[in-house]
Amino acid sequence: MINIAIVDDHEMFIEGLVLVLSQVDNFNVVATFSSGDEFLSSIESLTIDIVLMDINMTGKSGIETTKICKVKKPEVRIIAVTMFVEDSYYMQMINAGAHGFILKKAGKFELTQAINEVYKGGNYFSQEILKKMAFKAISKKEDDPDQLSSREVEVLQLICKGMSTKEISERLFLSTKTVEVHRSNILKKTNQKNVAQLVIWALKHNYCSL
Repeated sequence: MINIAIVDDHEMFIEGLVLVLSQVDNFNVVATFSSGDEFLSSIESLTIDIVLMDINMTGKSGIETTKICKVKKPEVRIIAVTMFVEDSYYMQMINAGAHGFILKKAGKFELTQAINEVYKGGNYFSQEILKKMAFKAISKKEDDPDQLSSREVEVLQLICKGMSTKEISERLFLSTKTVEVHRSNILKKTNQKNVAQLVIWALKHNYCSL
């Protein structure tokens, strides 16, 4: 069972989301919150795996709420939910600790896929959002990374497909520890802080495609 919390300041959206999620057998909506402050005040008593977090909320933003949530409960995985494709918030949300992005207009299938992928330890990005981040976001010029080995390229490409460490180890017949070492080395060589940033970097440098 995947325990889910929803943080959004639009009541009608929350009601619709709860209705959709209740139709999926292994999803359990534990609680809903209309603000970041309300969510954070209850976080210690919650048993949750996934948080669907609105980015733009009155009061504390989804970015601020995500940062604090990851400090208080680092094991909780967060999927950012947004109405618009807005470039300016995405990297901030990634840096705050989000594991995925999905648009509010997404259908039940995509929402289910996003939650399952992130729950398994992977990442999920709406294709529309990925295109925005990869090709239109303004970023500083990056130095060329140290040469990636052929094995690291294989691991990187599977990471870009949203695979978890366990799934990559099974695909490449490697131990999970070896995959984690490769993942760590790739992050160091590319100078990226987390897997979400790494996916964007890989798209920009043609290691994977949409």
